[in-house]
Amino acid sequence: MTPYSLLDLSPIPEGHTAADALANSVTLAQAAEAADYNRFWLAEHHNMPGIASAATSLVIAHVAAATKTIRVGAGGIMLPNHAPLVIAEQFGTLATLYPNRIDLGLGRAPGTDMATARALRRHMAPDDSFPADVQELIGYLDDPAPDASVMAVPGAGTHVPVWILGSSLYGAQLAAYFGLPYAFASHFAPAQLSDALATYRATFRPSTHLDKPHAMMAIGVCAAETDAEAQFLRSSQELAFARLRSGTPGKLPRPVQDITTQVAPAILAQVRHALSCSATGAPDTVQSQLATLLTRHQPDEVILTGMIHDPAARIRSFQIAAEVMRRL
Repeated sequence: MTPYSLLDLSPIPEGHTAADALANSVTLAQAAEAADYNRFWLAEHHNMPGIASAATSLVIAHVAAATKTIRVGAGGIMLPNHAPLVIAEQFGTLATLYPNRIDLGLGRAPGTDMATARALRRHMAPDDSFPADVQELIGYLDDPAPDASVMAVPGAGTHVPVWILGSSLYGAQLAAYFGLPYAFASHFAPAQLSDALATYRATFRPSTHLDKPHAMMAIGVCAAETDAEAQFLRSSQELAFARLRSGTPGKLPRPVQDITTQVAPAILAQVRHALSCSATGAPDTVQSQLATLLTRHQPDEVILTGMIHDPAARIRSFQIAAEVMRRL
């Protein structure tokens, strides 16, 4: 069986608040733990009216405190927004509070628009320091050198597992060079998935962190009792993505029966291509679609994600997906 994990963006549904979204994330994580999901990851996004996980390390702590065994982590932290020492201290603290349960996925994008990126960073560095920042961060989490002048406390010696996230060949090459596990964001950017996985596997260099490649692919999922119900529920995410593409992001929309009445054909085609690495339908339909994706890409692990307006329907969707993954 391929290990399966869950990526949550802590979506804020229309008619609800950020407090509701954070409570929903806890309930979903508890359901994921009961359904034997391997990890529960949260993602850093800023200035997004429909996403409540901006302070990602705080939400991770909130979820970890409400669960017992599932690994909880970031999928991911957008490292250019932060000083590596600060992230090492945050995740070192999490690892101290919740030993052997914390993951740290690192992304190179800002996770927001450029105006917000400037507000986060105060100034924009002209060069790409991501590889050096990753090395610096890992250094803070490893055993400190005897003569270290700067230490992460807590953090030093916690050896929090670090992942490289990506949606292009850049992240694949970097993860392979550093000998780190790699997660590809195929749930919204599937175009380079095959090339990225091939590059990562072909150029991987064993390290003290990992002796062989470990590639995780993200797959969107929307499962329900019938194909028609699943397609109806999925319209919320399609609408949200269309509005984001059109420059009008908002809370997670309520589902609609006919999305073509609300989204222009060209935009809808773009949205469906971006979200095409997915499985939507009744249990048998989802099983067939997931089996095809797993056979084609042979991931070492999958991370499932999906935004549904009704929290109970979202939990049921991931329960069905877990049942399917156990059968595959």
